[in-house]
Amino acid sequence: MRDFLEAPGARVFGIVWLGQLVSNLGSAMTAFGLGIWVFIETGSATQLALIVLAARLPMLLVSPFAGALIDRWDRRWAMILADSGAAVGTLATMLLLVTGRLEIWHLYVTLSFSGLFQAFQFPAYSAATTLLVEPEHYARASGLVQLAGSIGRVAAPTIAAAVVVWSGLTILFVVDFITFLFAVGTLLRVRFPAHEPNERIGRGVRGLLLEAKEGLDFVLEKRALLILMLSFMLVNFAFAFQGVLLIPLLLSMTTEQTAGIIVSISAGGIVAGSLALTVWGGPQNRITGIYLPILAMGVGLILMGLRPSVALVIFGILLMNTTHPIAGGSSQSIWQSKVPPYLQGRVFAIRQISAISAAPIAFLLAGITADHVFEPLMADASGALGTIIGSGPGRGIGLMFVLAGLFTIVTMGAAWTLPRIRNLEDEVPDLVLEEAASL
Repeated sequence: MRDFLEAPGARVFGIVWLGQLVSNLGSAMTAFGLGIWVFIETGSATQLALIVLAARLPMLLVSPFAGALIDRWDRRWAMILADSGAAVGTLATMLLLVTGRLEIWHLYVTLSFSGLFQAFQFPAYSAATTLLVEPEHYARASGLVQLAGSIGRVAAPTIAAAVVVWSGLTILFVVDFITFLFAVGTLLRVRFPAHEPNERIGRGVRGLLLEAKEGLDFVLEKRALLILMLSFMLVNFAFAFQGVLLIPLLLSMTTEQTAGIIVSISAGGIVAGSLALTVWGGPQNRITGIYLPILAMGVGLILMGLRPSVALVIFGILLMNTTHPIAGGSSQSIWQSKVPPYLQGRVFAIRQISAISAAPIAFLLAGITADHVFEPLMADASGALGTIIGSGPGRGIGLMFVLAGLFTIVTMGAAWTLPRIRNLEDEVPDLVLEEAASL
């Protein structure tokens, strides 16, 4: 850990990390507050899912171009663009709210606009980390990045729920906008090490697509990495249900304020897991460090939906959140060490596409099936299913959590048995380390 803190790029990484931490806190407060506000205003899980979908679809459409541009540009300016564009979307929503004109449909527009720029955030931040951090510390850096997001999740729900109940959304948007400005300010203060920009192979949109295809070809050629990416695609599909339906599940059992406190407490699990990864540096066998935690996350999902018990929900989400950073950090370390730096913007953009491509379908299915299938099914359930899961409001959503957990365990257990996955570390060499050794 001391070597990591004393490394040449540690100071710059720390400044950037601080800016993103503050920005994540503001964004998490706004996201949780909006979720409560939309659900209270409409009473519809489908409407809530559509709002989340509006923010994700533009990211999906823009990501191929974003990855190619990131490999052409200074990665610091790519991150500045991402934060600045998201800030404009937040400002527009805030002005509509202050003037009393904000309606549900406005959120589709403003969140979609912000999503266009957020498409640059993950690939640029990941590729920039490779420039700033030594390869042996990639997992630690990933732990810190996840820690920044988890700190926001701890504080944001309790604060956001109280603010929405007492004074509405305006203060949340003001804070979110200020935190974006802070993040941009930290990026303007630092300089990133130079990297060799990608050589353009065409003009306009066609050129960007041809460059993006180079990243896709790399992933397709490395079949083990492709399987790993598809594994996370399935995991994200299952956990997208949880992202949309957690608030409705909690509100079926408790109040808005208590729901915010529960989410804050459970986010402490992400803090613990992220801190452990940062100090520890991650497991030596990174494949085991991915799949074993994911199986534990599936168990957590099952526990969350098994009974209408606040204590069981807290235990399940703590298990899920504590193990999540280990899986994510191990995966990020593999990708950063095995993808050449000049390709990382495009490859990480492809990872982003795979991560969110299943989410729109899951978001729509979550809302529609919760409102029209599972909630009616479990409204007055009897027999073995009713005895195990319970009946009444929220029990249909609980059943969906159980099914999502079982899906995760079965699919990830099957993937873990594949020889290509078990031997990934040997099959795909650490290209970054090899290149560094040749200099």
